[in-house]
Amino acid sequence: MNEKEYDNLLRIKTAGTLELLSQSAHYNRYEATPYEALDELFKTYELHQSDGFVDFGCGKARVSFYVHHRFGASVTGIEMNGQLYQDALENLARYRRKAKHRGGAIRFERCFAEMYEIDPSENTFYFFNPFSIQIFMTVISNILLSVEREARPIDVILYYPTAEYVQYMDNQTPFKLWKEIKIVSLYDKNENERFLIYRLDE
Repeated sequence: MNEKEYDNLLRIKTAGTLELLSQSAHYNRYEATPYEALDELFKTYELHQSDGFVDFGCGKARVSFYVHHRFGASVTGIEMNGQLYQDALENLARYRRKAKHRGGAIRFERCFAEMYEIDPSENTFYFFNPFSIQIFMTVISNILLSVEREARPIDVILYYPTAEYVQYMDNQTPFKLWKEIKIVSLYDKNENERFLIYRLDE
């Protein structure tokens, strides 16, 4: 399926990019993860209905809806931009008409990522370069503090990872690179077209 067909299947609207008119240089523009990439990721990476998935910088929430539709996991999308948050809520209203009573909860919070309080039920965290390395470090630190309070395995999924994100995860955290998934059809043109999955075991 192409992008439009996938959006129609989920009854959402997530295409395009949006330059954020933010006074902070720490937040990047909105751009949705390609459905083609998500299909590739989830060929070999499984989620379960018992998982708690957090999409940081969710934008219009394509990844959130895709994960909820495919796995029935509980999903939380975090977005600080008011327009994108509103778009996510409008998508949620349309999606719920199609997916009543399916799987876990799906919700969105409008807040800065570094201010979001990690819930003990959340164990999978997704990032498509939504913000600067400084904010990313704070968010990872918050995740680790949550694990100290409630021990559990944690996965961090990076799409199109920057060198700064990778160096930080490799050298300054207890996470270990568990899997690399290349987007085969796109990787030859751009080596950043990949997912890195970092795992922290109990």
